[in-house]
Amino acid sequence: MLNTGKLSGLTLFITGGSRGIGKAIALKAARDGANIVIAAKTAEPHPKLPGTIYSAAKEIEDAGGKCLPCVVDVREESQVADAVDKSISTFGGIDIVINNASAISLTPTLDTEMKRYDLMHNINTRGTFLVSKMCIPHLKKSKHAHILNISPPLNMNPNWFRDHVAYTMAKYGMSMCVLGMSAELKADNIAVNALWPRTAIYTAAVEMLSGSSDAKKLSRNPEIMADAAYAVLSRSVENCTGQFLVDDEVLQQEGITDFSQYASDPTYKGELMMDFFLDDAPHDGFSKGNKIAEKSNGEDAIEKIFTKINSHLTPEVAKGTNACFLFVVKGDADRTYYVDLTGNGSAGKGKPTSAPDATLTMEADKIEELFNGKLKAGDAYMTGKLKIAGNLMKAMKLEKLMKLLKAKY
Repeated sequence: MLNTGKLSGLTLFITGGSRGIGKAIALKAARDGANIVIAAKTAEPHPKLPGTIYSAAKEIEDAGGKCLPCVVDVREESQVADAVDKSISTFGGIDIVINNASAISLTPTLDTEMKRYDLMHNINTRGTFLVSKMCIPHLKKSKHAHILNISPPLNMNPNWFRDHVAYTMAKYGMSMCVLGMSAELKADNIAVNALWPRTAIYTAAVEMLSGSSDAKKLSRNPEIMADAAYAVLSRSVENCTGQFLVDDEVLQQEGITDFSQYASDPTYKGELMMDFFLDDAPHDGFSKGNKIAEKSNGEDAIEKIFTKINSHLTPEVAKGTNACFLFVVKGDADRTYYVDLTGNGSAGKGKPTSAPDATLTMEADKIEELFNGKLKAGDAYMTGKLKIAGNLMKAMKLEKLMKLLKAKY
């Protein structure tokens, strides 16, 4: 999508803008000559994730915009207030707020530590409310005031709560801010909307979370969200508020129908991973009819896999992973298997004597594919074929273990 210059001279306050979607939106606006405030925590380089507020600021200025990098933890009221004050001193006002900062943990209730619960709610819901609250007095003075939250439509289908209720609550809190503030601020000519991606968006954080570079082929680039955000922010305040928008739908309204330009891996022609919270997202387990695949494989086939694994385990193999895994066959909670690599190594039917570091839930046929090399753990997780509760990083170590075992049989 070509730049139109509509954001030239406007000031955007973007949370979590040092990388990923936030930075992509900032760069898109910068090409119009916009002023960008990057409000994010990353002042020092992350050991696994590229980019800081300062490297992002340089890219923004190289793209044609002006940038004010501010070290901000959106959980800290004083830091938000200080960044807003600096924005006004530097640029004279704030016209647009992008609430992009977010935390995620896809864990069920019993596996969600309260520290992680608090982190998600304090960043996602409270942070969005706080940043909006601090910026609203300045937005009221703007002739083109927008608040855009990177959050999903409010979909009350229990499927989106069942497996990660804490995260859903926190993310929906951002969307509830849209629902309430759009009505509250309409008389002040402040547009408040939400924008959400149709598919997974490929970022360094997604690659780290999935544990596999293959996540790239299942995703679109952050630029699709940047182009969609740019389109929304270019619209008049009066005609665009209180909406829950999806990136490709926004771009279709702008006349863009070829989305291949946003493919992270242009050589991949298969289906992309749909994002959460959209009812047409084909996550395995959210659709019906999965029992057929499970019955066709049979219990014996799965048991043989774990018996074979047990026969090839050695203390050396176990030492390389040092974790215990519980496998649950989806649809039948009584069918459990384990791979225990905390001692000499053992595997079989039932439950391990050690407490599992991670519980992995899959369809029976997907478990077969996982252990015969047809399906990678990272890809299975990214596409919803594998649900992981517990220590995600240890679970992703299974990839290395499977390569060793496959070499043996």
